[in-house]
Amino acid sequence: MSKIEVDAIEPQSGTSLTLGASGDTITVPAGATFDSSAATNTLPSTVVTTTGSQTLTNKSIATTQLTGTITPSDSTVSLAKLSATGTKDATTFLRGDNTFTSAGGLTLINTQTASGAASVEFKNGVSDVVIDSTYSTYRIVGFNITPSEDDKNIQIQFSTDAGSSYITSGYYTMVQRNTDGTFRSDLNYSDVAMVMNNVGNSTNEEGAFEFTVFNPSSSSHFTHYQSMGTTRNSGAQIQFFQSGGVYEATSDIDAFKVFFNSGNISGTFKLYGIK
Repeated sequence: MSKIEVDAIEPQSGTSLTLGASGDTITVPAGATFDSSAATNTLPSTVVTTTGSQTLTNKSIATTQLTGTITPSDSTVSLAKLSATGTKDATTFLRGDNTFTSAGGLTLINTQTASGAASVEFKNGVSDVVIDSTYSTYRIVGFNITPSEDDKNIQIQFSTDAGSSYITSGYYTMVQRNTDGTFRSDLNYSDVAMVMNNVGNSTNEEGAFEFTVFNPSSSSHFTHYQSMGTTRNSGAQIQFFQSGGVYEATSDIDAFKVFFNSGNISGTFKLYGIK
């Protein structure tokens, strides 16, 4: 191998200089310093540098290689590219542990509008309804509620077999009614969880309520419930109801039924979950 020792190499003419021919390998030996810091370097488009902006085409980057700063173009990294767990939708957010979860508060699970129905049922597994340990608390909200018969009671029953049958014993409910500043209390509706009494079916006598069930999936604690509601009776009196009680069994409740003590029910009903 021949060796040329010179201090500088310059083109014979012009300003272009070629080292080697196509297919040749030009090697800078270990220990040598290739200093081009004062020069202008034109690199192939496939080379990624530490400065400037480059576009990667048909390249894959492993997670272990993401040690620097990567600034992708807006809207170029989709949720499908993340390794997060959980369900991503309009009601969840991505936590710091890479898990999609509810933001807390009320999560609307299901809405039903009844018109002369025998009852309104929210059943686990029906119409995307979830009644299990996903939520620690459930709330049923009803409004524009009217009975087909006058002066009826709104009441709720639980089920442990997804609505195949409903429990008719073991409820202990107290209802307190305020009409024109006068309170009346009723105790021990053992066959239902009572919400409110004496809802009329004339114009403007409809009722509205919120009914909250605490930890219905517990297998070691009784299920507690509370509600409040308003209606206008036939004497044009506004009635405000508060009720609360306990279902005295450690059962895994997975369905709720809303109905009047007789006749049919109309109105709008929403089931919410609370983390």
